[in-house]
Amino acid sequence: MAAYQPTASLMPSVILSITASQRLDSRGKPTVQVLLTTGHGHFTSIVPSGASKGDYEAVELRDGDRSAYQGNGVLKAVHNVNAILALAIVNASLDPTTQLSDIDRLMVDLDGTEDKSKMGANAILAISMAAARAGASGKGVPLYRFLAEQAGTSTGNAILPVPFMNVLNGGDHSGNTMAFQEFMIAPTGATSFEEAVRFNAETYACLKTLIIHRHGKSAVGIGDEGGFAPPIYHPTEALDLLVQAIADAGHEGKIKIGIDPASQSFEEGGVYDIGFKTGKAEKMEAGELASLYHSLLARYPIVLLEDPFGQDDWSAWSDFNKDCAVELVGDDLLATNVKRIQIAQSKSACNSLLLKVNQIGSITEAIEA
Repeated sequence: MAAYQPTASLMPSVILSITASQRLDSRGKPTVQVLLTTGHGHFTSIVPSGASKGDYEAVELRDGDRSAYQGNGVLKAVHNVNAILALAIVNASLDPTTQLSDIDRLMVDLDGTEDKSKMGANAILAISMAAARAGASGKGVPLYRFLAEQAGTSTGNAILPVPFMNVLNGGDHSGNTMAFQEFMIAPTGATSFEEAVRFNAETYACLKTLIIHRHGKSAVGIGDEGGFAPPIYHPTEALDLLVQAIADAGHEGKIKIGIDPASQSFEEGGVYDIGFKTGKAEKMEAGELASLYHSLLARYPIVLLEDPFGQDDWSAWSDFNKDCAVELVGDDLLATNVKRIQIAQSKSACNSLLLKVNQIGSITEAIEA
């Protein structure tokens, strides 16, 4: 069914039409693309998707038809945009320059579920992101400034963030035996964003050379997010590679390290098995895993630790955060969900949030988080 499109509007910023289609993301997996039109032009969005997901994220609506894309098609979500959400939004004559939150609330209400499983978070978010772009264009401001206005914050002293680069993959992102999912480099000593990107690229190149030297050319295949996935098992092997690569690139002291164990992938009943990919269990309680993290923090220049414990292991998070001197980031723990964030605050479970719009399903709710 074609999306509803009115013939005209007297208000140039009002949404005139919304059309969704199925596209492929960077992993070759179907996702939702939306083309949204106002009097100011056409605005597109493509919904991102994670390879590993927590249980508290909003639901991506997939078709389940195994004959196409192994059941990962999104034609149901596309239909919901074209046949339901587009009609409601266009008929409401909503202006994204001033009514982005109204657009998002309308879609959330039409869905009517806690996890957006009826319309699909991928359907709702596609429209929400395109509407935000339209809103920024209608106001004649960059997207980041428009989003800051929606959040009620100032961009007067805005600076680009330190670009963390995911350079070694394990966990669900690779075929090696490393349990921890991501090892990142962060050029905290760079004097500009341009220099930071150069530091990262140079270190990545040196890391490739180092892996070839130690493990052979066949070891520089990449994982699901572009990091190398050499045949390593223990996190110290990964960290030793990074420290040496940073030194080889001439950036010792200027580049720090971040780790995302994504421990939810190897946790069951409060027990963690870092040998889950080897076929030989190496299980430990949360306290033992915390001791491993402390030993790594003491030995390596680590500044960030993401999802070190399971998404429901609140006591482990709170205990570790009591004397944690690095950024302790909640991803699966928080799921960009206001209720989860409030629980984390009450328990002092972490000190940083990883914000992902696809986890919650709309720009407005992500801003509220």
